[in-house]
Amino acid sequence: MGYPTPSTNLGADSQDPRSPLSKTARPHPPRVMGFADLVLFYVVTGISLRWIATAAGGGPSAIVIWIFSWLCFYVPLALSVLELSSRYPQEGGLYVWTRQAFGPFAGYISAWTYWTSNLPYFPAVLYFAASNALYMRPQHWTQLADNANFYIWFSVGALILVTAMNLAGLDVGKWLHNAGALGMWLPVAIIVVMGFVGRHRFGAATHFTSANLIPAAHLKDMVFWATLTYALGGCETASFMSEEVKNSRRTIPRALLLGGLIVTLCYILGTISVLLALPQNEVSGLQGLMEAVSRTASRLGWFGVIPLAAALITISNLGAAGAYLAAVARLPFVAGMDRLLPAVFGKLHHRWHTPHVAILLQLVCGIIFVFLGQAGTSVRGAYDVLVSMGIITYFIPYALLFAAMFRIQGEKAGPDVICVPGGKPVARVVASVGLITTLLTLALAVVPPVEEPHKVLATAKIVGLSGVLVGVGAILYCAAIWKKKSYPVASDSE
Repeated sequence: MGYPTPSTNLGADSQDPRSPLSKTARPHPPRVMGFADLVLFYVVTGISLRWIATAAGGGPSAIVIWIFSWLCFYVPLALSVLELSSRYPQEGGLYVWTRQAFGPFAGYISAWTYWTSNLPYFPAVLYFAASNALYMRPQHWTQLADNANFYIWFSVGALILVTAMNLAGLDVGKWLHNAGALGMWLPVAIIVVMGFVGRHRFGAATHFTSANLIPAAHLKDMVFWATLTYALGGCETASFMSEEVKNSRRTIPRALLLGGLIVTLCYILGTISVLLALPQNEVSGLQGLMEAVSRTASRLGWFGVIPLAAALITISNLGAAGAYLAAVARLPFVAGMDRLLPAVFGKLHHRWHTPHVAILLQLVCGIIFVFLGQAGTSVRGAYDVLVSMGIITYFIPYALLFAAMFRIQGEKAGPDVICVPGGKPVARVVASVGLITTLLTLALAVVPPVEEPHKVLATAKIVGLSGVLVGVGAILYCAAIWKKKSYPVASDSE
């Protein structure tokens, strides 16, 4: 049975006071994020310094892969987000977009998988923060580099900190996001300057030639492509909080364009600079960036830069974790408003006006995933499993987003809608390119890294835990629908 067209569905849902599309759905939180805040938010959610080290580990060809990933994934995603967020500017972002295109279950599962993708994301990004924090006192702390207990308790403590700040509201939490954005820029600037100064004084550790710029096409190399594509996600996040953005219909597109330019340049320049400082085979995913900073700073005699860069990288990743925690908590919030999750998810804190139940649940689940990811493997093995799980659950919503972008081209655009240049034919090509890239990335995410000694265990954990996350969401949805059908009067009165 087909669902109503998007325009028909919108009209119906707008009359339901409990719908996330209704302007009377809930008390509005204060609009606290301006243009500068939003640009910094896009930077802190769009850049992860761990991917600069990962890219450098792939050698000079990573520069070409960054460019192709930007063209085949980031550009289609950004154009789709611009059009979809202007068509449906309500809080909830892709939950609202996919719900309008394909019905309640698609909207729900996109929100659920996007939300659950952050459960492995939090420990992964905090593992990276922990590994770089050790360089704040390299002579005393680096012996903890392979200590699983250190990574576990650092991640737990950091999750508690970022949760507390976001519970107090975006007017408090945004300072962590903004500090995280500055913590993204400055280490990149430091490694860029040091990389080129080191090259001038001592020569380049890696030489860029036409031959080594061509990406290899073996399976392990294609898995690497998927990781860099994953790194360019995130430009949809602010749309989840559109009702807390000042003049969101105008602010989000401008901030998205500027933020995307900064993100791409930082990734490319950062990768080049790490390769100028270190040979490809000496770069690791967890500490590669700080290894490059430390090695180059020692050669230049700039020893004070090492703890400074370590502190900035740590802050940047705390800011990233805080920003994602703030954004994705709005997804179970609007699902709770739409009665697809328990009603408690649809309530705001009486003082701070934040979806406190969803935020606290993320804290608890994030801590559980810290321990699950570490079980039975090394620190590096846990990190790789968490990254792969994050890619799978993160890209399911993207597949639905691009499919929704394709479908809504049959709907007439209003005067305020920002359409893709070239109209519907170009928009459908853009959506198709994004969808194909997303599906390829999903397929490659299941393959464990070549250096993983326990490949069967790693694959089982990736597929099994990802399947559990999706399955639990589907069960909750079915339970909610059953409850609505069995107790329609009670449900309507809730």
